Order: sequence, then structure tokens, then C-alpha cells
Amino acid sequence: MLFSDFRKHSDSAIRPSLLWEYDLEHLDFYKMRNVVVQRVLERGRRDDYYAMLNLYGIEGVREALKEIPYMSEKDMNFACFTFDIKKEDLRCYKSKQSHRQHFSS
Repeated sequence: MLFSDFRKHSDSAIRPSLLWEYDLEHLDFYKMRNVVVQRVLERGRRDDYYAMLNLYGIEGVREALKEIPYMSEKDMNFACFTFDIKKEDLRCYKSKQSHRQHFSS
């Protein structure tokens, strides 16, 4: 796994700018797990990933990724490759498949 050495980086912290609209002093990081994981996936740096993995663990991150309602194609591919998840297990992939595509002319 790409971030397999995350335990060596226990001093890493998620940048406050990723969660700018929340009061981080009162934020329940466990209730907001999906939001935190999505923000780190979309805009995070290496230290953000280390902090996220130290906070939730690999399985916690995988479970959160499976529940996120929307991801770009790039983020979806990165998440599947990095965390060894099948696209079919992602909620966002399932909902994308259920939307009808219009024909372009």
C-alpha cells in the first residue's frame, strides 16, 4: 500500500484548511469521518493522508470511501488503487451507473 508506513508519522495532522467551514475544536472527527476522508482524498497532501490513517485506520478509511456519495473519476481510481477497493463496492460508482446517459449528437 502506498501509505503503509503511516504509523511512523503519528505526529501528522490534518490541515485545518481542508475543513475550513468547521470549528475544529468542537468537530467530532468520528461522526464526520466521511467528510474528513473525502476532503483528504480530494485535496490532501501526504501528511493529511498519514493523519487520516492514524485517526481511522486502514479499514476505517476503506469503509468511509465506500460510503462517499460522489467522487471524481480520478479520485475514484486513486482510492481503489491505493486502498485496494473494487469500484463496484463504492456507493458513488453504483449511483453513477444508475443514472441514464443522454445521447450526444
